[in-house]
Amino acid sequence: MNSTRNALRPGGLLRKPDFLKQNILFIAVWPVLCLLLGIFMWVSVLAKSAEDHRSEERSASQEARTLATAYAQYLTRSVEQIDHLTLLVKYEWENSLLSLEALAEQGLFPIDRYALVTVIGPEGRPITGNRPLGQLPPLVTDREYFVFHRENRSRELRISAPSTGRVSGRQVIQFTRRLEKSDGSFDGVVLVSVEPLSFSSFYDGSGLGKSGLLAIIGTDGVLRMSTIGDVGRKAAGHDGNALRKMPALDRLDGSSGLLPADWFADARPRFSSMVALGTYPLIAMVGLAEEERFAPYWQTRRNNMAMATAGTLFLFLFAVVATLLSARLAWRKHQEAEVQEAYRLATEGGNEGFYMLRAMRDKSGTIVDFEVVDCNVRGASFYGLTREQFVGAKSSVLNSAEYFPVLMQTYCSAIESGYYEDEIKIPPGSPIKIEWVHRRLVRSGTGLAITFRDISQIKAHERELSRMANEDALTALPNRNWLSKYLPQALENARTSGNMLALLFVDLDNFKNVNDSLGHSAGDELLHAAALRLKSVVRPTDHVVRLGGDEFTVILEPVEQEDDAAAVAGRIAEAFHHPFDLARGKNFVSASIGVSLFPHDGLDAETLLKHADIAMYQAKSEGKGQFRFYEASLSEMLKSRLDMERALQQALLQDQFVLHYQPRVSATTGELRAMEALVRWQHPELGLMPPLSFIPLAEETGLILKLGEIVMEQACAQIARWTTQGLPVVPVSINVSPYQFNHGDVRETIAACLARHNVRPELLEIEITESLMIGEQEEVAAELSALRALGIKLFVDDFGTGYSSLSQLQRLDLDGLKIDRAFTAQLCTSAEGEVFFRAIMSMAHALGMSVVAEGVETSEQLHVLQSLSCDEIQGYYISRPVPAEEAQVLMQRRHLWPVADAAILPAA
Repeated sequence: MNSTRNALRPGGLLRKPDFLKQNILFIAVWPVLCLLLGIFMWVSVLAKSAEDHRSEERSASQEARTLATAYAQYLTRSVEQIDHLTLLVKYEWENSLLSLEALAEQGLFPIDRYALVTVIGPEGRPITGNRPLGQLPPLVTDREYFVFHRENRSRELRISAPSTGRVSGRQVIQFTRRLEKSDGSFDGVVLVSVEPLSFSSFYDGSGLGKSGLLAIIGTDGVLRMSTIGDVGRKAAGHDGNALRKMPALDRLDGSSGLLPADWFADARPRFSSMVALGTYPLIAMVGLAEEERFAPYWQTRRNNMAMATAGTLFLFLFAVVATLLSARLAWRKHQEAEVQEAYRLATEGGNEGFYMLRAMRDKSGTIVDFEVVDCNVRGASFYGLTREQFVGAKSSVLNSAEYFPVLMQTYCSAIESGYYEDEIKIPPGSPIKIEWVHRRLVRSGTGLAITFRDISQIKAHERELSRMANEDALTALPNRNWLSKYLPQALENARTSGNMLALLFVDLDNFKNVNDSLGHSAGDELLHAAALRLKSVVRPTDHVVRLGGDEFTVILEPVEQEDDAAAVAGRIAEAFHHPFDLARGKNFVSASIGVSLFPHDGLDAETLLKHADIAMYQAKSEGKGQFRFYEASLSEMLKSRLDMERALQQALLQDQFVLHYQPRVSATTGELRAMEALVRWQHPELGLMPPLSFIPLAEETGLILKLGEIVMEQACAQIARWTTQGLPVVPVSINVSPYQFNHGDVRETIAACLARHNVRPELLEIEITESLMIGEQEEVAAELSALRALGIKLFVDDFGTGYSSLSQLQRLDLDGLKIDRAFTAQLCTSAEGEVFFRAIMSMAHALGMSVVAEGVETSEQLHVLQSLSCDEIQGYYISRPVPAEEAQVLMQRRHLWPVADAAILPAA
């Protein structure tokens, strides 16, 4: 105590020369820390600035590559339209007297960018065009394209360098194709002139900025068009002024780089990329102005530098203030250490603390305080005091002003009753230094005898047991046991407050595939990552629960309106569209989510969980990776769907499917050419069911593979029976869905079926949908080639309802197109329908493909199709799909015109 008093006297610090030595690190920590923070801050700012610069360069290069690819696709589609147009004009010219003026009036040339579409005769003078040619059109015999087509037998589309058209009088790019007579001799040229700047319309919505570059370069190294921005499109145009130098044409894989300013007319460097069109001898080039792309970066860098400067000044001031406060705090701690040194006593005096309290009363006899009259060492240690310090202390002094009234109420209650015992979690503000205590208060005379026992470890153990019972060991999320206790209380709170509550049932799609293919350790890793992802997208007030397996539940509370639940469910679905980085690689697992709302969809936990589960199942059945709210109709829909799925599985086992056959006949003679096999379900209760009632469900559940095998088997078996009976058998076509191509070995299945029934391959045809041709599916292309190698013909079914480009039709080398019934129905109702039909047939015939018109139902439609030179027809006008026995009769009849028209129609 003497040393403490000496230290507190004036000049005491001077008599403690070891004080600064002992506390120098504590006092100097703030200046050093602020210095390190300042260095770290500047290094981070400069490093981030450099990284941002590199990132911006990478982003600009990537964006240039993306835009170049998009521009190349745009140019491919544009040139493909022109290519198609030249094919159409060539076909019409070589097969009939063509009048482009008449076709223009019918709307065949709606695109304004066609400066001129004309047919040039073999003597070099335009004959007909989509614009007036004048009384004496100029000769073009000296034009390079005319000389080329006259001297070469190439039938390919030729694309010229920009030049001034002699008929249109405008700067144009000329697309030409050779015309031939029936003996193959030169018969002129199809010419389509297009203004170069019409190819720059891609700029309008492309994101190139105000100074972006678009250019078209031929593989011959000649610039076709170049433009910079909207102003550049008008100013530079196609004269080459926008691009001062020609890039090397050896890097056409979409790679990009920064080209210097002297390459461009406006002297601005640009991130540029070139992509070859592939099917045409052109190269698309896109450039993004460096100055424009980096403007946000430089603004951000200036802001960061300003913030770093302000941060440095703040750290300096903070270091000064913190150093002064640290020195003061160190001095106070030094004083406290001397006091503790003087009163150090043993702290081990038994497990329980004990002390005696004397009641202190006012003049009226009311207890107003308690004084400690005796204690053991353990009892004093609970308050962080020595026995000497504790004895004589008053409760009002030992405890805070907030806690003292609560403690007085407990003490007075024990005085009145004579006994009080409880377990209490020590509240904030109490001087007691432990977390949980067991208290026993016994009245002793006019005072109290109190014992304290530390039960903090016991409570911690109880909390751990409770945590283990209510927490999922793998994900550390609350488990089903926790949910069963919490959800009823949450519903009661929502009912009392009048709020809504939402329950989300989340199921991981295709999780079983990960578990089966990569093992349970990978599945556990995925579940843990999925739990973290779920917690990252919900609100702070929400709860994520793992029910077991790959099923989770999310409780949303409170919910003001249905949109709140939709927003959270949407975020969850979106979060699971991104792959999971597992130890064994990336894995894609989406989430299907069902949502039920309290009180709208249920008033108790069990009902809400069941309805959320039903909604989840509906979301999964509609395509997975999405959410769906519960509707009362879903329960019945789910039951109906499950019944239908079970019935379909049973039908496959019991062979309840039969084939009907619809004939395909020549459009000119009515002679039977082939028959299409159409599957029907002979349901034991519902009767004969059409394919639309069960084919979508079969594809969704994967049962289409087994159904497809049944169709192939029955078709081949029927062909074999007809052949054995000596009938004049015609080819039978079957439909094969994209799902079968993507999930089954179609070629091996068909080859085995043909061999099993000894059926010649030419008697079987395959019909595919346009959706199968979308994209670059090399495996599907190889499968189709393998089928053609067997001798099986391939047809595109329902052509016109999907998307298939000219290049895809050429690449897949198909035998025929079956034009969808929707276009057949328009033949006699609009001129556009006939023009569209003619265009498809011209294209198909130019590619060596036959054309079948589906859905022919009237003689008027047949007459129009005959006038258009359609190859074959199919529809109710000839025959509905019939069983095999009736199809046998049709094969024997051979010519299938309706009786009333039999004498008329063949001559049409």
